[in-house]
Amino acid sequence: MHVAVIMAGGSGQRFWPVSRHNHPKQLLRLTSPDRSLLQEAIDRLAGLIPPERVYVITAPHLVEPIRQAGVGLPDENVIAEPCKRNTAGCLVYAAAFLVAKYKVAPRDITMAVVTADHQIPDRELFLKRVEVALDAADNLDGLVTIGIKPTRIETGYGYIELPENAEPVHGHESGQPVYRAKQFLEKPSRAEAERYVESGRYLWNSGMFFWRVSSFLAEFERARPVFAETFHRLAEAFRKQDFTAAEASFRELPDISIDYALLENAREVFVAPGRFQWDDVGAWDALARTLPNDARGNVSFGEPILVESEDCIVYNAPGGERMAVAVVGCKNLIVVTTGDGILVVPRDRAQDVKKAVAALEKHRSSHL
Repeated sequence: MHVAVIMAGGSGQRFWPVSRHNHPKQLLRLTSPDRSLLQEAIDRLAGLIPPERVYVITAPHLVEPIRQAGVGLPDENVIAEPCKRNTAGCLVYAAAFLVAKYKVAPRDITMAVVTADHQIPDRELFLKRVEVALDAADNLDGLVTIGIKPTRIETGYGYIELPENAEPVHGHESGQPVYRAKQFLEKPSRAEAERYVESGRYLWNSGMFFWRVSSFLAEFERARPVFAETFHRLAEAFRKQDFTAAEASFRELPDISIDYALLENAREVFVAPGRFQWDDVGAWDALARTLPNDARGNVSFGEPILVESEDCIVYNAPGGERMAVAVVGCKNLIVVTTGDGILVVPRDRAQDVKKAVAALEKHRSSHL
């Protein structure tokens, strides 16, 4: 059985002031004028995995906003983690929930894990690679990910290294090869990133994963047994509908990402190189890659006025009829306006918007 899990629990602080506690970036229209990032993620899977087997896992306070957003899934398919335990805990929780719900053995269910903050314009190419990754997960006793060929020097992504002269271990007959991964590497320095890209043996870690639950558990039993033990407790609690016990077990897990907890320590990891355009929409500067640019390299949303400005991103959330926004004589600047907040930041410091959010939290601002 193939089941999709979309991780959508992030707070999207780097997209403040548009992203808020109850309306984070996965519910925003940042790469499409009429669909949220979450809706795009769900739509991309259509035709491959039926909606009744697509699940969104999120924070408790976002369950109702996501259900009310009308994303085309049954309400019961939007599930909440009891608390934040990063992506490792999130995926153990989801796996236990699914095994209990479908009353199957872990070897009989394969998870396709995707996120709610990617831009992938070519859905057809994406689906082909997902099909290959799912087939590899069904047939290889290991963890499969999709890696993206770098198109620029990028220090904000993790990388996957392939062995020298790597030979396909799956899918070569169909021309859709899957390789054994050598290692996962976290966000590099610029010099390291330049070396990675120049070598041609490194791929961006897309954050999309595919595995039989039994393979997932076997790797955790070797790398971090506490996660495998918690999986079994969670699955038993879900079978008994004892959500208090499930929450208590979940809270005991360490707060750590799936990359650090498992993928960097797993023995059997495989990568299917993605042959499609991909972007991790992580901060405001991503809009320069995901939305149209004018002749001077500017990106605008909501009818702002730009005069003698270059390479600026101006996002006027209320729209031109409700608010007039003008940017004059500026370069490499991000300007974002909402009804109750304004952000101005250099493009090369887009990641630092989190610092502004932290300062607002310290001052107990009501605009978060």
